[in-house]
Amino acid sequence: MKSEELRSIRLHPKFRLNGESHNIESLKRFANSFIEEGEPYEESVGSFLLEWFNDKKYVTVQTSGSTGAPKAIKIKKQHMVNSAIATAKHFKLPEKTTALLCLPVNFIAGKMMLVRALTLGWYLDIAQPKSNPLDTIYRIYDFCAMTPFQLDNSLSRLHVLSKLIVGGGAISAVLKARIQGVGTKIYETYGMTETVTHIAARRVNPKKAKEFPIPFKALSKVTLEQDERGCLVIKAPQVSTDPVVTNDLVDLLTYKKFIWLGRVDNVINSGGVKLYPEQIEQKLSPIITTPYFVAGIPDNALGEKVALFVEQEAPFIFDEKVIKEVLGVYEFPKTIFNTPRFDRTENGKIQRGQTVRKVLAATS
Repeated sequence: MKSEELRSIRLHPKFRLNGESHNIESLKRFANSFIEEGEPYEESVGSFLLEWFNDKKYVTVQTSGSTGAPKAIKIKKQHMVNSAIATAKHFKLPEKTTALLCLPVNFIAGKMMLVRALTLGWYLDIAQPKSNPLDTIYRIYDFCAMTPFQLDNSLSRLHVLSKLIVGGGAISAVLKARIQGVGTKIYETYGMTETVTHIAARRVNPKKAKEFPIPFKALSKVTLEQDERGCLVIKAPQVSTDPVVTNDLVDLLTYKKFIWLGRVDNVINSGGVKLYPEQIEQKLSPIITTPYFVAGIPDNALGEKVALFVEQEAPFIFDEKVIKEVLGVYEFPKTIFNTPRFDRTENGKIQRGQTVRKVLAATS
């Protein structure tokens, strides 16, 4: 790596990890001790720290595999630094911000919590990345990042966090309702590995919403467009050399704001009516408590019909009248499938297509 690039990949003098100050050499020793003696999640931290301070200009990152086969991609370290700076600016997180890392460092979201702390001079503590990471936390933190599942299991302990970003999946309508009135400022983020985590965010528990539904707002130096399919195109030169063409259908309000509708590859064309599974799922979330998702399956008359997949062995019993009250006439599931277990990625996201194929094969 050239000397000018080395200067940008630096260790902020204010940085602390688990309460200890470090220079690069002591941090490398710390990383090696994690690799040799730590728990598996600590080994991942140690490995990434050594990778961050090696002589390469990029980091190898694994995609989640929620919308396709998991793959390893190379992300420039400078792009990760730029992303960290943009996050600090957007959420007002200066040096000496106290932050909690409770995401696995195998994926980009966990890696970026480390990069933000290293670059911006945060005081970062590491907690085990489990479903309820706050259960043994008794100090107050300025900032944290979680998945929706972790948020759902941490509601009684949110008072220890001032600001929280939530990513890796949509926050359900039920969960959104449960966090209203919580003192923690909670933001839902939008992004992906290719954009070095989030490029947009929205506050999901505002004291008073000025717009409804609340749109995502792009971070600094990010502009948005739509392609001919109606999918979001992201122009973020600070984190991606080329525009990122997504498969996310959006209602684009301005070049900085959008409302997410769902994945174009999930859209159900039922008798010429386009239906968005993610929107149907949001409507069902106050009613169905077990894991579920909606998908289209082949139908001779309609081309595709709406099917509900529920993760439980026993037949799913529901009140048809209640469901019809929240769903449109075309959205109501024509078929319901029960399966003991959904296929999931390593970090817990449901693999819809793979699950549908297995269930249909088993019932044909």
